[in-house]
Amino acid sequence: MIGIIDYGMGNLFSVEKALERLGVEAFISDDHERLRQADGLILPGVGAFKDAMDLLNENGLTKMIHEYVQTGKPFLGICLGMQLLFESSEENGLTNGLSLLPGKVIRFSGVDRKGESYKVPHMGWNKLRFDQDSPLLQGVDEDYVYFVHSFYVDADQSDVVLAEANYDVNVAAVVGKENVFGMQFHPEKSSVMGMQLLRNFTKLTEKGSTADEFYNLSRN
Repeated sequence: MIGIIDYGMGNLFSVEKALERLGVEAFISDDHERLRQADGLILPGVGAFKDAMDLLNENGLTKMIHEYVQTGKPFLGICLGMQLLFESSEENGLTNGLSLLPGKVIRFSGVDRKGESYKVPHMGWNKLRFDQDSPLLQGVDEDYVYFVHSFYVDADQSDVVLAEANYDVNVAAVVGKENVFGMQFHPEKSSVMGMQLLRNFTKLTEKGSTADEFYNLSRN
C-alpha cells in the first residue's frame, strides 16, 4: 500500500489514478500514523516551494517525513515534491527544504549562452538521458516525458542525478540516493514511460526493501 501525502498542494488525485491504473493500492492522507504504515510514500507538488514547506512544517509533516525515510522504506517526490527533497530554494526568497538530498533549487535564467531569450517555464515534452543505473530506471528506455517548471535542481553531488534533460542547461530529471527518489516531470502525464517509472517505484515497495538493499539493487 502506497501513501500519497496530502499537505494542501499537489496533483494528488492524478497520482492516485495513475497508481490505480497500475493495479496498485494507494491512499491520500495527512494522518501521520496512517502514512507511517505505508509501504512507500509519494510527495506530489504543484506551486511555490515556500508555500509547500510552510504547510509541511505547520502540519508536522517535515518531521514525519524524516522519520519515515530513516526506516529505509521507499520515498518519492514528484515535480515540486522532488525539489522539496533538496536543501533550499531561491523561489520567493531563500527557503530551506527537507535536506534529504544535497543541492539547491534555482530559476531558469531565460537567457541562453548566446544572450538570446528562451521560454520560462520549461513546459512540454523533453527527452531523458540516463546518467547511471538505478532500480528506478530498470527496464526503461530513454524517452520523452512531460515537464512544467520554472525552477530546477542544481545538485551538489552528481551521483544523486540519475537522469537529465536539456533545456539550455542540464536539468536533473530523476534523482535518487538510497531509498529517496524524485522525478521533476509528471510521470502520471508522461504516457508509457511515466507509468513504467511509477511501476518501478511500486516494485521497490513490494520488495519491502531496506536502505542496504537499495545499494545492491542499484549495482546489479
